[in-house]
Amino acid sequence: MLKVTDLTHEVALGSGTLRILHNVNLSIGAGESVAIVGRSGSGKTTLLGLLAGLDTPTHGRIELDGQPISQMSEDERASLRARRVGFVFQSFQLLPALTALENVMLPLELAGQTDASDQATELLRRVGLGERLQHTPRQLSGGEQQRVAIARAFAAHPKILFADEPTGNLDNNTGQAVSDLLMALNREQGTTLVMVTHDEHLAARCGRQLHIEAGEVSENGVVPAQGVAV
Repeated sequence: MLKVTDLTHEVALGSGTLRILHNVNLSIGAGESVAIVGRSGSGKTTLLGLLAGLDTPTHGRIELDGQPISQMSEDERASLRARRVGFVFQSFQLLPALTALENVMLPLELAGQTDASDQATELLRRVGLGERLQHTPRQLSGGEQQRVAIARAFAAHPKILFADEPTGNLDNNTGQAVSDLLMALNREQGTTLVMVTHDEHLAARCGRQLHIEAGEVSENGVVPAQGVAV
């Protein structure tokens, strides 16, 4: 599902260059659940954005579902994301003027689904919000907004779902419920799940953990030899 080869990412800072990621090699198979963990500023969110095609690396190659997204134009990457990728963000990213139902319907309508309302209603019922269909984000709690975001992310049955701190803004009980939901949908739909998280319990529930330290990625705390995939 995901293959990364010799990925390095740098950003220009004044007269110098900051290297955020260095020589990353990894593979993630279809249906896996993977947590990306590390200290703040270690490059976790940068890596997630690169894997999702939201940015392009300075060097190296990224393949998503067999497609070389690191060599694509922004329009080509956007088209691929619309067809195969779902997102769950810490800040929810719901459209404030739309109801919960309309937020979940939106990607279905953009995909040309004629039964968008029925599908969105079923998804919201699946995440426990069947009675909140007509509520706008400001009428929902943080946990409810995150569940709407998860329903929206799974609406188009993506092959891969990226989540950036999906429980970061939630209390422990609500975070546990969101974690349960993500893992259940991962199992039931076979969707590959890749997430950045500081939540140790959520990370432990994933099949694999990738650790970032000083821009280098290792699995289970073991730094691989140069050029060896983790």
